[in-house]
Amino acid sequence: MKTEVYSWRLPPSLKADLERVARVRKIRVSAVLDIAVREWLAKNAQEIAGDEEQKRLHAAAEKCIGVIAGKNPRRAETAAATIRKSLRRQYGR
Repeated sequence: MKTEVYSWRLPPSLKADLERVARVRKIRVSAVLDIAVREWLAKNAQEIAGDEEQKRLHAAAEKCIGVIAGKNPRRAETAAATIRKSLRRQYGR
């Protein structure tokens, strides 16, 4: 059951091509678009698999990112001052 609507602008020549294909195949333009989108998604599914690589890279990078540890519930409000204090301690400035 189709419940979602998606619209976009396209050049008149592309619209004419879509309508021509639909007329020749004796199907609706929406069916032509469904077929085209599904084929494109299937063809590009390999790129989606790259998301796992991104997750792995993010996990590796997280090990290098510092955090402020503590039990202060107002930590977000005082983060800038805490970071400045930490940098002064670390670099003597």
